[in-house]
Amino acid sequence: MRNPTIRNLSNLLVLSLVLAPGLAAQQQAAQPQESLLIGPGDLLHVQVLDTLELEEHARVTDAGELPLVSGGSVKVASLTPIQAARVIEDALVQRNIMLHPHVLVTVEQNPNQMVSVLGEVQRPSAYPIETPRSVLDVLALAGGLTSGADRNILIERKGTKEKIPYFVSNKGDVAVDNAVTVNPGDTVLVPKADLVYALGDVGRPGGYAMADISSKLSVLELTSLAGGIPPTGVPGKARLIRKTDQGYVEIPIPLNKMEQGKRSDLPLQAGDILYVPFSYLRNLAVNAAAIVATAGNAAVYRF
Repeated sequence: MRNPTIRNLSNLLVLSLVLAPGLAAQQQAAQPQESLLIGPGDLLHVQVLDTLELEEHARVTDAGELPLVSGGSVKVASLTPIQAARVIEDALVQRNIMLHPHVLVTVEQNPNQMVSVLGEVQRPSAYPIETPRSVLDVLALAGGLTSGADRNILIERKGTKEKIPYFVSNKGDVAVDNAVTVNPGDTVLVPKADLVYALGDVGRPGGYAMADISSKLSVLELTSLAGGIPPTGVPGKARLIRKTDQGYVEIPIPLNKMEQGKRSDLPLQAGDILYVPFSYLRNLAVNAAAIVATAGNAAVYRF
């Protein structure tokens, strides 16, 4: 008669053999997936358990290979540190250096982890990111947009040079929902917005970024954004200074008649300057050159 204890042990052994692959798969799935891939220029720290003479700090070559202390090199580019460790272990076995090596690889320096944020941000620079980040996070690292920034920004992918546009919406939910991912090594370009200016006797003289709205500004819209015209202004003598291929030209703008609906509103072009003179006679004769020079030092507003 068969011993019951042996029979139970046999059943447990069979059960463990059946369940082991499934448990291993679950454990593997539970482990976090590494998103950091090794690339040329990375400085790696290679440790071989109980074999201090094989420990090294080496940089990955432009060909994507890592030179080993034991001789030769291995291809590690586009691998995770764990995958690179397995490749080094295989190389040590194949070269008859060790029978059962246990290797640990860590990335000490990774120039590919930097993201460059350029243009109209508060602190343009290169910032370290270890994993893909939201474009909003990356802009926050650079201090956010300046007042003169265009909200239509561009993300250039490292390697492929693919250019991905993104609009930084004034609406928080839209900006978050449509946010794209920035990868280590990418470049974020924030161009300068097209500006129009309202100068002279207006409530809030300065430049206004046209990128903050979905359509082009008009003269009356710009007047409203600039706080309107106080009683000391002369709207009937307003002028529009516009740059052309032949230089600056002055266009009479009868704002009082526009506001009364007696004249059609006029769409603005990037760089246009609306000038409303003061009631003082000496200010009525200010020339275009002086107005253009004033625009260069004007405050820039977002809306």
